[in-house]
Amino acid sequence: MSDLKPVTSAESVLANVISNNANALNNFPNSANLDELDEFYDVPLEEFLYHAQLQRELEKSPDYGEAAPTIPLWEVIRVKLLNKEPRNVDGVKYVQDSNSSHTDEKDLVPSEINDTLITEKENANRMLRVASWGSVFYLITTDILGPTSAPYAISELGYVPGALLYFLFGVCAAYCGALLWKQYLMLDSIKYPLRNYGDVVGRIFNKQTRYAIDFFQAVQLFCNVAVIILGNGQGLSQIAKGKGCYTILIFVWAVAGAIVGQIRSLAKFGFLANAAIWMNVFVIIATMACASAFPPNYTAAAGTNNVSMGAVVTKVVISGAGDMFQSQLNACMNIVYSYGGALVFVEFMAEMKRPWDFWKGMAAAQMFIFTVYLVFAMVVYHYQGQFVINPANQGISNYGWQTATNVINLVSALIAAGLYGNVGIKVLYSSVFQRFFKFPSLDSRFGVWIWAGFVCVYWAIAFVFAAAIPNFSSLVSLIGAVCILQFSYTFPFIMQFVFDLQLGAMQGDGEYDHVNKVTHRVDSWRNFSRWWRGYKAFWFRNTCHLILFLASAATAGLGIYASAMSLKEAFDSGSTTSFTCKSPVA
Repeated sequence: MSDLKPVTSAESVLANVISNNANALNNFPNSANLDELDEFYDVPLEEFLYHAQLQRELEKSPDYGEAAPTIPLWEVIRVKLLNKEPRNVDGVKYVQDSNSSHTDEKDLVPSEINDTLITEKENANRMLRVASWGSVFYLITTDILGPTSAPYAISELGYVPGALLYFLFGVCAAYCGALLWKQYLMLDSIKYPLRNYGDVVGRIFNKQTRYAIDFFQAVQLFCNVAVIILGNGQGLSQIAKGKGCYTILIFVWAVAGAIVGQIRSLAKFGFLANAAIWMNVFVIIATMACASAFPPNYTAAAGTNNVSMGAVVTKVVISGAGDMFQSQLNACMNIVYSYGGALVFVEFMAEMKRPWDFWKGMAAAQMFIFTVYLVFAMVVYHYQGQFVINPANQGISNYGWQTATNVINLVSALIAAGLYGNVGIKVLYSSVFQRFFKFPSLDSRFGVWIWAGFVCVYWAIAFVFAAAIPNFSSLVSLIGAVCILQFSYTFPFIMQFVFDLQLGAMQGDGEYDHVNKVTHRVDSWRNFSRWWRGYKAFWFRNTCHLILFLASAATAGLGIYASAMSLKEAFDSGSTTSFTCKSPVA
């Protein structure tokens, strides 16, 4: 997930296509809210595994889900890009009326009413799963595509190390995505559906850990908003040719974001988000073309990279120690930022008719993204060398094209910031203020006023964060190390390790009674025997995942150290100051 790019969320992925289906959930307990009930976490893991296995067997049937046929890729693109109403394909409606077979609840006793509601909830959940693996390819690509920091990473590492690290991080990101996919298949069912990253964590660990993940997700989204505000401030500064106070230019975008953020429904962002995707593609192509046609932006490079005007120099390998090592670690964290889509993988799988096919869409998307990132990075670095700017389009020296790409980026980034802020505020509000402080729902009578107040406070804090750390590359690397690396690499490894411990320990237990939901465990986690049995059942896999988890955590620690030291040096040298009026680019 790169720094200035559009974002899609599963909350808006197929909003136009399934809006009528979603209305069917309004009359009975929403499946996503089940996770908020304490008794939900009292359900044994064996129960989740049992129903997930039944669900996967059902999905193998060729006639599974005839009431909700898979939506092909071209129909998703048509609905999302052209904002058209869903239409029938091959004579089958994609939007079904789940209320047509309602039973009159007046004739039912309470227990029968409850069973009917659960059955209808499960039917509605099944109807919401309509996406194909082609749709997932499209969604992952649009979520992650945005390689504006890729040339900067290559310029700090060199051709060979940069390409190898992009490949290595890409392989690891794909493997971690596969781990999340495996966990989803083993835990998700229509009866106990998984909706997001936090749901998976909650089932493998506990509700306290899930609360922490929800809060951490809100922090990442907040940081993404701050990065976009800062990047837009740089772009507006270039358009104004350095005139005006830089902090005020950043503040302008905080105000603009607060205004856009008043839109509460993510479905209304659908058309805008897809328009932003093509804006992003245009900026990528224009940046490569301008890099080959015009000389580098020496003035901007002098301000951001401390590089004097001279001949363009490119290197196969860039080696060094001290400050060079720190800058290369920062470059690595910018690469990590590029593969930050794992946060929404579970949400994409939750939209699929057959989640087993998720690997096809993910593999195709990761290969496409890797190719685009590397080609873009190599082309821009070849022509601009040590004068590469982050974000790359601000390194265009021709003022006309520089302004054109900046304006387009400003619009697309504002849309992205609006989406990030929308999801971030909802996650933070529900996971903290509603859960612990019993705040009213955003759908309540005062929901509009609560939302308006939270949006203003949220963007105000984001502005303070961005203006206090006005060093774009270091801020991106800091967020990549603190947040994105964890969701894409560190967490999936430890989640799989703990999951496998539990699966291995079950091998010594008695058979699970799914009728009465009774487990027959021979020991508990207070006994060393259960830990040892769980570890040795898959000892090689467990050892590898534990090592990879520690390696990811160590990489995150190094990234945090490098970005913090870079920020310290920037402040000490006077090239970066909080709430400065001097722009770092020109």
